[in-house]
Amino acid sequence: TPNELTSYVSDNLRGDPGTTCVLKLERPTADSTYIPMELKITRGTIRTNPVPYYGMVDKNIGYIAISTFAIEGCSKDIKKALIELKQQGATSIVLDLRGNGGGLLSEAVNVVNFFVPKGKEIVVTKGKIKQAGSTYKTSNEPIDMEIPLTVLVDGATASAAEIVSGSLQDLDRAVIVGNRTYGKGLVQVPRELPYNSSMKVTTAKYYIPSGRCIQAIDYAKRNADGSVARIPDSLTTVFHTAAGREVRDGGGIRPDVEVKAERFPNIMFYLLNDDMIFDYATQYCIKHPNIGEVKDFSVTDADYDDFKQMLKKRNFTYDRQSEKSLKNLKEIAEFEGYMEGASEEFAALEKKLTHNLDHELNRFSKQIRKAIAEEIVKRHYFQRGVILERMKDDANLTKAIETLKDKEGYTKILSVPADK
Repeated sequence: TPNELTSYVSDNLRGDPGTTCVLKLERPTADSTYIPMELKITRGTIRTNPVPYYGMVDKNIGYIAISTFAIEGCSKDIKKALIELKQQGATSIVLDLRGNGGGLLSEAVNVVNFFVPKGKEIVVTKGKIKQAGSTYKTSNEPIDMEIPLTVLVDGATASAAEIVSGSLQDLDRAVIVGNRTYGKGLVQVPRELPYNSSMKVTTAKYYIPSGRCIQAIDYAKRNADGSVARIPDSLTTVFHTAAGREVRDGGGIRPDVEVKAERFPNIMFYLLNDDMIFDYATQYCIKHPNIGEVKDFSVTDADYDDFKQMLKKRNFTYDRQSEKSLKNLKEIAEFEGYMEGASEEFAALEKKLTHNLDHELNRFSKQIRKAIAEEIVKRHYFQRGVILERMKDDANLTKAIETLKDKEGYTKILSVPADK
């Protein structure tokens, strides 16, 4: 399977820094043939960049993308970006935590500390035994306690990233923009086991400044079949920020300004899963060794037509949910004896739901072209390029910028309504 193949390659490429390995590969060409190659690689220690991009997104608004908190010392990279943006004239900041799965609690607290005073209680962990409890406070002098902040979050913002966004919300220090976060509020500790193995044990829950825990799933309460579900909103509890604004526990961080998430087309899943976009980008980059600056790049109508032709040559098909559901319904109707009287209706519905590749490619051309553009840009400019490409048409970032520009509205969001 693809996963097994990936694991095999990864296991055989890994080794101690300084050691070498010989990699045999086949490089694709423009005529779809492959050139065999051998490369001798010296292994090294890899450090992922926790800040893949930062820069100005408006005349005086700085933007920092933070991909992870899992790297020790990553808060120093974020601090460097923040200071440089302020030197460039940034008078407000956007922190992008979308897709950030978290990491080290200490690094998260350090980042919150950039914007709040020394000695503030940020996280408290509580478990069944006293030893599982601890308190994390800010321990440094802040960089800027006044600069307006917006924080971008989504459903993949989790753990330490939720501590940053949730703490800044609880302390009324930033406006949170986007979609509700993942809801990971549990603390795990690795326990060593025999045969060079280990097991993660949940020892505590963490609580942010308002006193709320953002854990979305209660594993202690299981359904009859043993499954677990998110805590329903009706069972969540109201807490209050430092200024007295209402916030809730039990389901991640709810943004102050919610942006409707763009629909992910069904066809996109199959295009990505079958490597159609990946393969097209490979052929495109062979024919176009230079694409210029990211800001000037786009997938043209002619490029998209080429992509469509590639799909047809490869006889690309995809399995739609509607076709599956209709097939199941027909089988049930047949079994229950309703098919004879409803055959005309089924035929009409089947005709309307007929697989139409051209229709779907045109209907979702905006999303598909954007995915193609990101894959092409990634080959030339890597993760930084992907972020720049996404920023061209980013409803969440646009809303964050609008929020920072509306000073009166920004202050109103962070204030308790007069009737409260």
